[in-house]
Order: sequence, then C-alpha cells, then structure tokens
Amino acid sequence: MKALDRFIQNRRIAKVRPYLPPGSRVLDIGCADGVLFRRIPGLGEYVGLDSALMEPVDRPRFRLIRGPFPDALPNHEPFDAIILLAVIEHIPPDQLDRLARACAAHLKPGGHLVITVPSALVDRILDLLRFLRLIDGIALEEHHGFSASQTPAIFAGLNLDLMKHQRFQLGLNNLFVFRRRVSP
Repeated sequence: MKALDRFIQNRRIAKVRPYLPPGSRVLDIGCADGVLFRRIPGLGEYVGLDSALMEPVDRPRFRLIRGPFPDALPNHEPFDAIILLAVIEHIPPDQLDRLARACAAHLKPGGHLVITVPSALVDRILDLLRFLRLIDGIALEEHHGFSASQTPAIFAGLNLDLMKHQRFQLGLNNLFVFRRRVSP
C-alpha cells in the first residue's frame, strides 16, 4: 500500500473513531489487515472479515476471518458497532439488501453502523492516480457504480435510524452513521 492509500485510509478511520468507545465489540467488514484495531486503541473485541484475507488470525480480542459477511461469522453475538469502510461500492447490487438485513441483525440495540462510501467522481480520480502510480488502487475493478445517495434507502425499514451523513475529503467521500433502535 502506498503513502496516499494509507492517508486516505487514515482519514476514513478518523471519521469512525468517535463511534467506537473503549470496550466496544466491533465487526469490521472488509477489514484488510485489521488496521482499524491497531489505529483505535482500547477496543474490547475486534472481529474483521475479508474475503481477500491472506491469513486468518485468532488472538484474544482480535480475530481476522477470511470469508464473506455474514456467512463467515462464527457466532451470532451482536456487535456494538459494525464498520464498512469503502466496502459497499464493492457489493453487487443484488446483494445489498442481504448485506443491510445482516448488518441490522448483528447489531446490538443502540449500536452504530458506520459506513464510508466514495462519491461517484472518485473512480475516475483513482484511475488517474493509479495510472500515475501514486496509489495501488486496491480492487477498483470491483466497483459497481454505486451512488452514495442510495445508502439511506438500502438500510431503511430495518430498525436503523440515520443519525449522520457528512461529506469529507473535499466532498469525495461520505460518512453515514446509523443507530439501531433500542426498541422496535
């Protein structure tokens, strides 16, 4: 991963940090190498899922599991927070409803679902940056033309309330924070 890739990744992690209080049980979908756990100290238990994970890890409070969500989850204990950093645009459109329902089902009442989604213009910018070899452009070919504006509708009707939508990185990235209702 190049320096610019890390910079972009760190900006996303900074946006997530306020929703992960110490002791939180966190599910990180599309976790890469589990960098979120290393960058946010004090998490209670971290479970990272990634279909492209090279090597699983199973340590106290830190697990990296190879496989898709929700199929690869070993148990059904709910999480305080579920994180999807630049993941949803990689999900085929016909699987988004299943993703949303699984997120709602695996989130504790009062828990947060935190999502970052790049704006549509980002793909063209990333193509140029990859051409110039300034970024690695991990899995750009997997983007499905997802529009960030679709995000609230995908998670509607699932006992999740949209608490925040914010653009960041000059409007090129979007933060969505949902909270699971305490009672339906």
